Amino acid sequence: MQLAYDYPLLGAMWTVLWISLWVLWFFLLFRIIGDIFRDDTLSGGMKTVWLLFVILLPFLGVFVYVVARGRGMGRREQKHAEDQKKALDEYIRSTAGGPSEVEQLAKLSEIRARGDISDAEFNRAKEKILH
Repeated sequence: MQLAYDYPLLGAMWTVLWISLWVLWFFLLFRIIGDIFRDDTLSGGMKTVWLLFVILLPFLGVFVYVVARGRGMGRREQKHAEDQKKALDEYIRSTAGGPSEVEQLAKLSEIRARGDISDAEFNRAKEKILH
């Protein structure tokens, strides 16, 4: 059994380095697996081939995948993030709703009362709100 004073500082640093590299390796592996499933241009058969290659020969499979398809990984990730943002924005717009017609007309009346718009502009804006 090794005690703390039997384990040198350099050994501890190497252990931390190896643990960090393993964590990074698994992060890359799962990111590639996610990219395989996210890519719409790959057919089901090619997804299966890439997945088996990455799982059965992980080091070689990951490096070949990064070389062969790594350039598009960032673009696919960005497209996925943009699609999620659009979906969230659309959901917020549909659930939150805008100001009601009454609120818009009240605000428009305030603007006309202050003299910021003319009666003709007020009537045009009112028609837009009501129709």
